[in-house]
Amino acid sequence: MADTTELLDEGERLDAERLRALQLERLRATLRHAYDNVPFYRESFDKAGVRPEDCRSLADLARFPFTTKADLRETYPYGMFAVPRERIRRIHASSGTTGRPTVVGYTDRDLATWADVVARSIRAAGGRPGDTVHVAYGYGLFTGGLGAHYGAERLGCTVVPASGGMTARQVQLIRDLRPDVIMVTPSYMLTLLDEFERQGVDPRATSLRVGVFGAEPWTEEMRREIEERFGIDAVDIYGLSEVMGPGVAQECVETKDGLHIWEDHFYPEVVDPVTGEVLPEGERGELVFTSLTKEAMPVIRYRTRDLTRLLPGTARVFRRMEKVTGRSDDMVILRGVNLFPTQIEEIVLRTPGVAPHFQLRLTRQDRMDALTVRAEARPGAGPEVREAAARAIAAAVKDGIGVSVDVEIVDPETLERSVGKLRRIVDLRPRP
Repeated sequence: MADTTELLDEGERLDAERLRALQLERLRATLRHAYDNVPFYRESFDKAGVRPEDCRSLADLARFPFTTKADLRETYPYGMFAVPRERIRRIHASSGTTGRPTVVGYTDRDLATWADVVARSIRAAGGRPGDTVHVAYGYGLFTGGLGAHYGAERLGCTVVPASGGMTARQVQLIRDLRPDVIMVTPSYMLTLLDEFERQGVDPRATSLRVGVFGAEPWTEEMRREIEERFGIDAVDIYGLSEVMGPGVAQECVETKDGLHIWEDHFYPEVVDPVTGEVLPEGERGELVFTSLTKEAMPVIRYRTRDLTRLLPGTARVFRRMEKVTGRSDDMVILRGVNLFPTQIEEIVLRTPGVAPHFQLRLTRQDRMDALTVRAEARPGAGPEVREAAARAIAAAVKDGIGVSVDVEIVDPETLERSVGKLRRIVDLRPRP
């Protein structure tokens, strides 16, 4: 393994003692900034009986109340901002498909910090100054495209701002412009792989060395699929708009053992999703973040709904988060059994004759919930192969998860392709 110590920035060179001291200093300043400038936080702190000066250690953060997505929606659009509107240099927002969008703002310093942490992420993934980076995340209100773009430029890379969609053109750009790094959702990367093969182009013959994949949960099986078919290093990046955008945590290419959280800017906790109790390191629960350096919109104990666990650092001093296995709000409870799309993904990806494209359809039959796994056959898979695959998937779900599901193996390129975050679950049950 090559020694990359000389490439680390000042924050990555902190030892554990100096890191904890810096975190506490920044945490106390953030709590004060939020309390003094955001009415929502002043009210919630007062209601909980805590004030910023009550945080004398990092453990004291557990005394402070959580922030939820519902809180952000109720203060729409600018109620969570901690600086005057004229200091805001950029606004991003969620899609708002399940309600009001969540709006986030950035000052000049926030944008600089964001570029810095994404640059750090790309470097940890294996990118280097002078590389060409193909950004196929969506641009616009979604934070993925512009976050990746400015981080790559900060690192000193050449950026191809391809955005999402126009898949055949993406393949042409990759062939012609010869990028070293691609940043994209893992599900859309599979769509690109299919397009390469449809055009008769060997995906392993491209110039790409590294894929930086985020914005949705993905499994080790999908990593193997992408690395084998493309001949690249596939690494995970994590972020969410409410906390900053992409670049909150990054998997290091030399270890690929979970994502190092950039703890000098984002303080993590893992809590019990039901009780809210902080869990010890190593126990799986819901990821919670407190920003440490944000000016425009500090967030205190933001409940991400992502399920993971915290682990000691390896390639960096910062703690790692295990790859997100799912979201508490994506969990399907099917006849009393908890099920996540990533569990189905693992089964689909190891089933012969089946492509890595699937969708889960929830229906109600005779007053009981039912789940149908719809997966695409690989090109050339005949009826016998498809029937065997359907039986294998149903058996693996029953044996591994403990619930019976229906399985349909459909023709190649039947399921809707994603150019952003993939919609894995289609809920067709009647509304109450």
